[in-house]
Amino acid sequence: MYSILHIDSSIRKRVNDNPNHDSISKRLAHSFIENLKENSSIKAYQHRDVGMNPPPFTDQDWLGAVFTPQQSRSEQQRQKLAISDQLIQEVKVADIIVISTPMYNYGMPAQLKAWFDQIVRIHETFSFDLNRGDFPLEPILSGKSLVLITSCGEFGFEKGGVRETMNHLAPHIKTLSKYLGCEQVFEIASEYQEFADLRHQNSLETAFVETRSLANKFA
Repeated sequence: MYSILHIDSSIRKRVNDNPNHDSISKRLAHSFIENLKENSSIKAYQHRDVGMNPPPFTDQDWLGAVFTPQQSRSEQQRQKLAISDQLIQEVKVADIIVISTPMYNYGMPAQLKAWFDQIVRIHETFSFDLNRGDFPLEPILSGKSLVLITSCGEFGFEKGGVRETMNHLAPHIKTLSKYLGCEQVFEIASEYQEFADLRHQNSLETAFVETRSLANKFA
């Protein structure tokens, strides 16, 4: 039985009056979730659309609250961290974290980065100890899986691809995912959206097949 945390980050809706405006990443994530529900026992499901309802950006007051010992925080500081605490708790109880995201300017949407910034937090999701030498940070959480579903307008962002060095989306998320406790990552990508040709159609169809296959694998 799985506890699922599903994060969507596209600024587009999954379903629009004009289907050409539908979010591809959200459609793929929905396919994965629906197939997972059909084939697996899910004990809990939490969905957040940070593209439509982004968490606030962190600021100096937020940082001050984080570095104030918990027992010494003022009521104002506790309120400042309330959203962060809630988002972290959702990550802690999840077995599988599903993140769907488009590529914006070769990286992740600002809304998704804001979500990560609220969660990757000292004493909550990582520890810091200079006795570890040049690598003082270590994740606190463990044992989770990340399903990363991406869409992009161009192509060739994979390892060895013609745009590998321009891919600041998947590598960034994979780096941060260890601080969510994710020890294995499954990636599904749809490409060629801006070309709107047969290559895009084939890439999208392949991605939908992969969502079903991956859901069956978890089952």
